[in-house]
Amino acid sequence: MKRYADMFTALRDESRAAFVPFTMLGFPDMEACADHLELLAEHADALELGVPFSDPVADGPTIQRAAVKALEADAGLDRCLDLVQEVRERHPRLPIGLLVYANPVVHAGLDVFYRRVAAAGVDSVLVADVPSEEGAPYAAAAKAAGVAPVFIVAPNTGEEALDRIAELGAGYTYVLTRAGVTGTERAAGTPARTLLDALEQRGAPPPVLGFGVSSPGQVRAGAAAGAAGVISGSAVVTMLERFDRGEISRKACSKWLESMRRATFYG
Repeated sequence: MKRYADMFTALRDESRAAFVPFTMLGFPDMEACADHLELLAEHADALELGVPFSDPVADGPTIQRAAVKALEADAGLDRCLDLVQEVRERHPRLPIGLLVYANPVVHAGLDVFYRRVAAAGVDSVLVADVPSEEGAPYAAAAKAAGVAPVFIVAPNTGEEALDRIAELGAGYTYVLTRAGVTGTERAAGTPARTLLDALEQRGAPPPVLGFGVSSPGQVRAGAAAGAAGVISGSAVVTMLERFDRGEISRKACSKWLESMRRATFYG
């Protein structure tokens, strides 16, 4: 959890938010994913990585497609954690978060799951289909293993849920820019300042915006709204798909990623 705190402190000194690209572990196969992760790590302040699951209810078509390809490549939890451990060895200070669904966590057993991901070098876990009302056992097991439990805040999250998330969460708070599922098919909207203020008043972990962030302009808007970071998922996965098909070069990928990162400066 300390890596997140160190990152946010350093970025405040630079007057900018964190740029956090997302991709699916094992997509489109293990070898290509290892290369993707290194490319992203070179241009990221933190990484958010999905563990493929057969019924990803929070994800739009782009990330669903990536999960299917990863599962076809036999990207089970153990192999995914092997990829994470490789990134951790090369980038010891980089915060790494996992986005998972409850089924594999419960199947492994909460204590066992969080100890396994901690051993691989994971800093945080967001269980996408576990609401804060059911989050206390997950948060307790995560914190016992030294892993930050991350919770989702949406524009319609109520006062009681905000209180719970501020109490249970650590690392950062995932703030949705809109309702619905992930994807660039719908543009991100600027989050309500009142929601970010409510999180700050409760002492919640720093807010990081996600869902539909696909351009430097949207990153800039998120930073201007007061976010501590911005996650881009579907746009990153789409870029990696085009890279694998030979439609764009590695240099072009790096240029786009850097344009997203440069957009994080406040003001």
